[in-house]
Amino acid sequence: MVAFDAKDPVAVLIGCKRPPHTLVRRIAVHPDHLRKGHGRHLLTSLSAKLAILGPPHLLAELDAGNAPARALFKACGWREERIYVDYLAAAPAASPAPPGLVIPVTASDLSDVALPASDAPRSWERTRGTLLARDERLLGLAISGGERLDASVLYTRDAGGSVSIWSLFSTDPALLAVLLRDLAHRERTPLTIPRLDETEIDGSLLRDLGFVPAGSTIGVAAEATPA
Repeated sequence: MVAFDAKDPVAVLIGCKRPPHTLVRRIAVHPDHLRKGHGRHLLTSLSAKLAILGPPHLLAELDAGNAPARALFKACGWREERIYVDYLAAAPAASPAPPGLVIPVTASDLSDVALPASDAPRSWERTRGTLLARDERLLGLAISGGERLDASVLYTRDAGGSVSIWSLFSTDPALLAVLLRDLAHRERTPLTIPRLDETEIDGSLLRDLGFVPAGSTIGVAAEATPA
C-alpha cells in the first residue's frame, strides 16, 4: 500500500499473508512528511480492507528501541504481545562432533518432527511456514539415533560472513550443544540466532556456548476492524 500527497508517494506499507495472519513487514514515511498521519492512515486502511478480505489477524515485529514505531502501532490499537531476543556468539564455543554423528538435513526432512507447530509462538522468520517456504535456501545439520531425531539446526550463511540460525530442536540439550559446537567448528564465523522466543530453547545453554543477547524485537498484534 502507498500513501500519496497530491501526486507524490510519501509513505509505503509492505505486508505478506499466510492465513490466518497478515504480517506488516515494513512501514515507512518520507522524512519530509512525518507526523502528518500517513502511517496511521496506512495501518487503518489495511485493517479495514482485511476485515472484509482477510486474513484478519494482523502481526508486526518492531525493534524494541524504535519508540516512534511502537507509539504509532499502539495509537492504532495494536497490543504488544511478545519479546523476541537476538543472540550473538562472536567467538562461539567450537569443537567437531565424533565422525558420523552429524548428518546433513533439509527443512522438509524435519517437517514432521523438528519444525514448530503452525501456531507456535515464533517470530515470523522462524515459523513453520517460513522455514518450509525457504527450504532450498536453508542448510541443516542433525544428530539422529536410528529412527529417532535427537537434535537439529537450520541456518543460512549471510552476506556479511556470519551464520544465522533459524531453527533449533532437541530431545536432549547436551546433544544440541554438541551440534552447535560442531556447526561453529565447520563455519568458523560468528553465529547469530535472530528473534528467538524464550520458549524455543533454554537461554542458559546458549550462554554456556558463548551467546549473549544482542537486541530485542517486540511482537505486536491486532484484529482487523471495519472502517
